[in-house]
Amino acid sequence: MTLEQQFIAFKTIVVKEILRFARIWVQTIVPAVITTSLYFLIFGNLIGSQLGDINGYSYIDYIVPGIILMSVITNAYGNVVSSFYGHKFQHHVEEMLVSPMPNSVLLAGFVVGGVARALVVGSVVTLVATFYTNIHFEHIFITLAVVILTAILFSLAGFVNAVYANSFDDISIIPTFVLTPLTYLGGVFFSIEMLSTFWQNIALFNPILYMVNAMRYGMLGVSDIDITMAFIIIGVFLACLYGFCLYLLHNGIGLRQ
Repeated sequence: MTLEQQFIAFKTIVVKEILRFARIWVQTIVPAVITTSLYFLIFGNLIGSQLGDINGYSYIDYIVPGIILMSVITNAYGNVVSSFYGHKFQHHVEEMLVSPMPNSVLLAGFVVGGVARALVVGSVVTLVATFYTNIHFEHIFITLAVVILTAILFSLAGFVNAVYANSFDDISIIPTFVLTPLTYLGGVFFSIEMLSTFWQNIALFNPILYMVNAMRYGMLGVSDIDITMAFIIIGVFLACLYGFCLYLLHNGIGLRQ
């Protein structure tokens, strides 16, 4: 395929993915608004008002970056895993695999679709947060970089889940038993300085902790983790997942059965 043809194929997948989640916005965007509103109301206002400041910020201000990133993570992951598995279930993947379209273009199309949904939902959640507290960005470019890189990372993770899934039940196992616990234990609602030394060391093995703290540094200028190390961790996971996704596509694992 020529570069122009590859771009047309890429654009077709991206447009289809965006129209897909936009068409069912009641299921893809509204639930995120309701869920985050409850987080801000219960954790931020009701519980947070009883707590002291953390690193010089009120509790609700401290948890805003993590909640925004949490919505980015779940939506990027959920969009790709459900969409690509749907293509597997309906046997549309075979048509893509036998086409001259490179695997990298196929992967990029689904990933950008997941990133698009994550950015839309993240923007809506940020808007909702303004009703509960004042939003400000200490380092806007770092914030954008963390959001985009995290959305790409979890779009790739969702792709891996979709490749290995053999039923619609399989696409909910990882989000329920792995992704959700890691997210809630990733420093969204607390600082690891509040933990004992033992649990602080355990928490350092949670990759989401680095993403949440990088996001918090971008918005508030404070972090429990060195910002350079956070970006290194994100970069390593990105490279590994991207290479693994291409490996799965190249070998047809979970696709050519």
